[in-house]
Amino acid sequence: MSTMEITKDTLSQTIEQNEIVLLDFWAAWCGPCRMFGPVFEQASQTHEDIAFGKIDTEDQQELAGAFGITSIPTLMAFRDGIIVFSQPGALAAPQLEQLVEAVRGLDMDAVRAQLAEQEQGTPS
Repeated sequence: MSTMEITKDTLSQTIEQNEIVLLDFWAAWCGPCRMFGPVFEQASQTHEDIAFGKIDTEDQQELAGAFGITSIPTLMAFRDGIIVFSQPGALAAPQLEQLVEAVRGLDMDAVRAQLAEQEQGTPS
């Protein structure tokens, strides 16, 4: 699957309908974003079971603001509708591959339990 252009109109549906979603917040004027783009695109071809979306921060300023994006590129990963990774900076292909494998390997029951503890204010 190739990367999808994500907008405020397609974001929720994309996250809800896919087990794993990787989002690349980028802009055309950003050099590191342009360097990371082909790495992200190649990963989308390798991992066809994962939704890879690109969010143009110039065009989708409302989304960038909602996610608190202050530096681009920023890569965000969702699993089962939960943000499990968010970090600015371009990744090399091996680092992106490690991230994909880490997200696949998450124990989501443990993640949900930890989130529930945080919401209750209970230390984990």
